[in-house]
Amino acid sequence: MIDLPLVAAILSVALCIALGLAGWRMVRGPSVADRFVAFDMLTAVAVAFSALTAVLTGRSAFLDIALGLSLINFVATAAFAVFLERKGGGR
Repeated sequence: MIDLPLVAAILSVALCIALGLAGWRMVRGPSVADRFVAFDMLTAVAVAFSALTAVLTGRSAFLDIALGLSLINFVATAAFAVFLERKGGGR
């Protein structure tokens, strides 16, 4: 049998490490594109935390939050890609 609280604790630690590394890249990124990719990663970590919370609590409302975050992130990434294309590469 799988010990769900133990698995959730391990996944939370892994997500916190990813959160810290992406936050570091967002602060120290040499280019605007690097910082936006780090922001994209931070949003992905937030979606993962929301999904993990939905599994732990059994409430599907957290999955709705994850879906909303991912849709907003997709639109923001597409808009930023268009911005970088017009600007000239993001260097």
